[in-house]
Amino acid sequence: MITEPDTMSAKIEVPYIESLFKADGYLITFEKEIRRRYGCFQDALKRIEQNEGSLEKFTRSYESFGIHRKPDNGIYMKEWAPGALGISLRGDFNNWNQMEYQFTQLPYGKWELNIPPREDGSCPIPHGSKIKLVIHTKDSKLEDRLSPWARYVTCEEKVPVYDQIFWDPPQRHVFKNPHPKKPSSLRVYESHVGIASWEGKVATYPEFTRDVLPRIANLGYNAIQLMAIMEHAYYASFGYQVTSFFAASSRYGTPEELKELIDTAHGMGITVLLDVVHSHASKNVADGLNQFDGTNSCFFHDGGRGNHDLWDSRLFNYTEHEVLRFLLSNLRWWVEEYQFDGFRFDGVTSMLYHTHGIGHGFSGDYNEYFGMNTDTESLTYLTLSNYMLHSLYPDFMITVAEDVSGMPALCRVVEEGGGGFDYRLAMALPDMWIKNLKEKADEDWDWGSICHTLTNRRYTEKCIAYAESHDQALVGDKTLAFWLMDKEMYTHMSELSPPSLIVDRGLSFHKMIRLITMALGGEGYLNFIGNEFGHPEWLDFPRAGNQESYHYCRRQWNLVDDKLLKYKYLAAFDRDMQHLEAAYGWLAPNSQQYISRKHQGDKVIVFERVNKLVFIFNFHANNSYTDYKIGVNTPGKYKIVLDSDSEKYGGHKRLDHSVDFFTFNESWDDRYHAMMVYIPSRTAIVLALQE
Repeated sequence: MITEPDTMSAKIEVPYIESLFKADGYLITFEKEIRRRYGCFQDALKRIEQNEGSLEKFTRSYESFGIHRKPDNGIYMKEWAPGALGISLRGDFNNWNQMEYQFTQLPYGKWELNIPPREDGSCPIPHGSKIKLVIHTKDSKLEDRLSPWARYVTCEEKVPVYDQIFWDPPQRHVFKNPHPKKPSSLRVYESHVGIASWEGKVATYPEFTRDVLPRIANLGYNAIQLMAIMEHAYYASFGYQVTSFFAASSRYGTPEELKELIDTAHGMGITVLLDVVHSHASKNVADGLNQFDGTNSCFFHDGGRGNHDLWDSRLFNYTEHEVLRFLLSNLRWWVEEYQFDGFRFDGVTSMLYHTHGIGHGFSGDYNEYFGMNTDTESLTYLTLSNYMLHSLYPDFMITVAEDVSGMPALCRVVEEGGGGFDYRLAMALPDMWIKNLKEKADEDWDWGSICHTLTNRRYTEKCIAYAESHDQALVGDKTLAFWLMDKEMYTHMSELSPPSLIVDRGLSFHKMIRLITMALGGEGYLNFIGNEFGHPEWLDFPRAGNQESYHYCRRQWNLVDDKLLKYKYLAAFDRDMQHLEAAYGWLAPNSQQYISRKHQGDKVIVFERVNKLVFIFNFHANNSYTDYKIGVNTPGKYKIVLDSDSEKYGGHKRLDHSVDFFTFNESWDDRYHAMMVYIPSRTAIVLALQE
């Protein structure tokens, strides 16, 4: 149980809470609540250490729970099923006899089973065998279940229920490449293995390794976020209705093939993040966690608190010791077994609040975060997770929170009273871009408001900026490219097509929106697979509503590879944008940004980063400006290092890249120096100081 700390005792000590208050003085008002929350974390940690010996040992529980081949080739199994009257094991290894192997009951709702080796010394359950647990419920039923700790589950074609496979290959993958060190600038390529082929099918781990990893490396991204890896029975759930938490999805291949993918990425210097779903679980019973022991609780809260009405899923009981064992060990498993370098935690806003954020438009009032609506038990679990991960893997571990609420201190270290995340997703940015594209002509966009949204993030809490993610690519929404050009993407994206004002505008805005988002919106950047080249159409998984079609469940790499199509221009710009950031590191946390100009009439935005780069945007549809005065803080000679109007990006090549720009000693726009530049319409320019 996660109990409340004794608030009547001496004040709870938080080692570096003053650092938190120094970054945000408004938090002092809520010091008592911050200390109380830290006390809940401390108490949970102490209970684990007292009961289990250490947090490190506790989070390796996958070494004893589930099914294991012992050194003598016997089998050992252990499960937690407090509501069961008994458990037995059956499978094709014993002709599905459900009474032959009965578990022995242990204290605290645990059960164990020992099966000796065969007479010839071999293992009684061969590698690849199908197995099922049989739960003897309190209402005298015998129910087939999969072990919650199952490492590999498969589903036969046209059979709706998954089987557990005893995964014990004679040759396991041996990792050749170490974890890459934590990058100071995080550039994330959000990926889904299944949709990564141009063919209408479910792509595989080997295909992703062979065909997509080289593209990602060439583009200049230094991290991959892998979606839908934790096994999910329903493909169209995009991986967010998890059924088997320890199993890598078998629809893409084997565990060893996923390891090869990650190992290959590490060899390219690419960090690999797992999209982890600990906010809820599928309601599936036969092949999920729901009603595992025959009761409605076990891993979840009973009653209304155990159900997410909007997602139609089950909610974990984070106060239960065995649930903490399961979830914390799950994180360790993905790091230790598969060598993942970190996690993007899904649904954090839902976890943080008793209302799950449903219908709550967070205003930024601190009382919204430190009142009774905050779910302390969930927050304690997230804090434990971050504390464990960063303590054990300080050199490479990265954690990202999918939080739209802006909970203060969520991305500050635990020892300051924070939640311990490294980043949160800047979820307001794609909504802002879509809203503008959907509701207004671009000449009516409010650039003051846009710049405010791009920079409106908590000081010292890092954000990952993005103009669009998988959410905008799904059917029912539109990608930026589709919002900009859908009327003519099928007819005017060829070099041989007649000129199109719609496509010309779309290409210009696609490049500019992505650059200003990456340059101004955070300390990290994210792109969804294929969107870098303006992938057309939406993403729609095979389902009954589309006759199980894979037509929209793929990435059309053939479009960007075709030299006669204009998609190549967007990909080239995205590649050079990533490599420019790699060269200058403007996403690094200590990189200051200063907007010196946001002129609504001219539609010109000017800002500086890392004291070496000047970003200049002219969003005006018609007006180009010669000898336009801008302010800069660092004097010297500047040259163009990125130009969205360049011919290689499908632009009109109106800028002479051989021209040098020199500052002169005149203050302008609150900067110490100024220089004169030419800014063509609908063009973004990056100038770099020459040493």
